[in-house]
Amino acid sequence: MMMNHKKKNAIILVAVSIAFVAIVIWIAWGNSALMVNEIKITNDKIPQSFEGFRIAQVSDLHNAELGKDNNKLIEKLNECEPDIIVLTGDLIDSNHTNLEVALSFARQAVKIAPCYFVTGNHEAWVGSQYEELKTSLENAGVTVLQDEAIELNYGDECIQLIGLNDPDFSERDSFLSESILETKLSEINISNGFTILLSHRPELFNVYQNKNIDLVLSGHAHGGQFRLPFLGGVIAPNQGLFPKYDAGTYTENGTTMIVSRGIGNSIIPFRVNNRPEIVLVELHR
Repeated sequence: MMMNHKKKNAIILVAVSIAFVAIVIWIAWGNSALMVNEIKITNDKIPQSFEGFRIAQVSDLHNAELGKDNNKLIEKLNECEPDIIVLTGDLIDSNHTNLEVALSFARQAVKIAPCYFVTGNHEAWVGSQYEELKTSLENAGVTVLQDEAIELNYGDECIQLIGLNDPDFSERDSFLSESILETKLSEINISNGFTILLSHRPELFNVYQNKNIDLVLSGHAHGGQFRLPFLGGVIAPNQGLFPKYDAGTYTENGTTMIVSRGIGNSIIPFRVNNRPEIVLVELHR
């Protein structure tokens, strides 16, 4: 009986150990297994010349490297064959800032397609280092959008691309973020044509809806960090537990917002059931 009891305990210990190792391997795989999430956007305001226009979105890199010198990320971006690449904030991480990782990625990305960048809260938190990052991105050929709108032209047709600085550049009090972005958007001449807004913060979706924006590309939520079946993300910055806007597509009052799960991590160094992603948006009339 004693031997049977010891044998049973040994079997349980081995089974628990195997299960633990399997979970660790699964989590490690899930943090590096980059995927492409393809989303089609249909809108009558999209000009004919922009039919099939492809936008690759990279968000929340947080100095992560997928493969040597981010070769896995660059390879996936190449496969997407995008017309433009948009970088929607937190390219760096204020807790362990490495400008060279971010800039090396940017220098490679601009060889694939024109790149457009807006800041996230981590760019706001690095102080004077942000100016160095901004200048270096521009020198690499990246267009940095700071509370401004530009036109993307195909022939004699165009769509409007708007980029907002993260509200933490103005004030880190989250209660003021809504009014900060409302003011910024009110000062931009938003067109009546098809408009795309790059803004890091998905929790301010109600602001975007009130400003005649057709499509918002956002990040920040990290997919809720830990994703539960049927429930979605568990926690997100500025949204707390079980965030409303954690990942995917949301449409309200004529405005569609796509929230990227992002690529890297910040305060919590790993994610669960939440693979890093490139969002590939394709426009259709």
